Amino acid sequence: MKYYSTNKKANLASLQEAVVKGLAPDKGLYMPETINKLPKEFFEHIEELSFQEIAFEVAKAWFGDDVEHTELKKIVYDTLAFDVPAVKVEDNIYSLELFHGPTLAFKDVGARFMARLLQYFIKKENKEQTVNVLVATSGDTGSAVANGFLDVDGIHVYVLYPKGKVSNIQESQFTTLGHNITAIEVDGVFDDCQAMVKNAFMDTELNEHMKLTSANSINVARFLPQAFYYFYAYAQMKKQGIDNDIVMCVPSGNFGNICAGIFGWVSGLPIKRFIAANNANDIFFKYLQNGKYEPKASIQTIANAMDVGNPSNFARIYDLFEGSHQRISSLISGATYTDEQIAQTMKKCYADTKYILDPHGACGYQALKEQLQPNEVGVFLETAHPAKFKEKVDAIIGEDITIPERLQAFMRGTKQSIKMSNRFEEFKEYLMKL
Repeated sequence: MKYYSTNKKANLASLQEAVVKGLAPDKGLYMPETINKLPKEFFEHIEELSFQEIAFEVAKAWFGDDVEHTELKKIVYDTLAFDVPAVKVEDNIYSLELFHGPTLAFKDVGARFMARLLQYFIKKENKEQTVNVLVATSGDTGSAVANGFLDVDGIHVYVLYPKGKVSNIQESQFTTLGHNITAIEVDGVFDDCQAMVKNAFMDTELNEHMKLTSANSINVARFLPQAFYYFYAYAQMKKQGIDNDIVMCVPSGNFGNICAGIFGWVSGLPIKRFIAANNANDIFFKYLQNGKYEPKASIQTIANAMDVGNPSNFARIYDLFEGSHQRISSLISGATYTDEQIAQTMKKCYADTKYILDPHGACGYQALKEQLQPNEVGVFLETAHPAKFKEKVDAIIGEDITIPERLQAFMRGTKQSIKMSNRFEEFKEYLMKL
């Protein structure tokens, strides 16, 4: 299958080229020329399949022309060595708990899948050249990518993160690893980090000096595997006799996760509609209201992984629906919440149900509470374990929640980071010396 750029000014690329490059030469995001449909029979019996079996069928439909099936199966099964249960929170509302991977965040699947796929392509090229992965993070991306790529031969990862704007636990997950992982602490906000990464891909001199790619959701190999979650969620609902009028609510920052779900919908996944739940960074919410996409500087919130003022993957959604505001808004509705509203939701949900939400999942839960229609069943994506935001969660719900051992292990490590301004020139100078 070939991949084109959303800016329509770059040559078509193979999957291998799209994964290795990350960003198209014209600064656009790669999109598959076609999104293959899954057969009707697959959905008729999906509830009988395991998470790995479901994911492999989806992966074959999307990547099967470009990756040998035996190798693709190894990649999928290695990536999904854990479960993502759908937990009933209250009548007609379920939480899809995506925090059972190595770093207790939903991005574990995309990061690990991309690491294995990139390694497959590197071995296929059989070249003695290190691939340098640049990733900007507002929280969970950095930890998922760092751990997914840790000690993978032929790859070095540089994680750029905004100083003082990620939780202590999140920071410890990518600053304590060492080996082939370098953490860069940027004096700025997430959008600065993302701009530095994008500028690096566009810099001719830098790209001649070293081989660069991205592990942010701008990379097709990072965001597409996140669709596996949505198919498995549907299977779990179907197992309970629920296969109609399912609404998926997605806490949204850079929009890679909801974009993956929409790709699943295009492939035939029977989801009725989607809700994009934002924190105070409400750019997409406002677009849905007036049809105008107006990026702005991001606002720091307690749901920090969603602190994005110019979500990259909006370009993919816009392209997929040919720029039609009517088509986009008919499939996706929006919601936006202040820190105070998020905290109130967490507190009330715990008091009423004893279910502990993290600040991001709280946005999804509240959007379903407000927007779910009679006879609909809502599934919100609980994207990270609440212990990753322990100080905030404890203070809000009045409990001392337990930190899982795997998070405690990260916190016992020694922080290693390189401090840097938000100037691209300084970042380039650093990389050119390597």
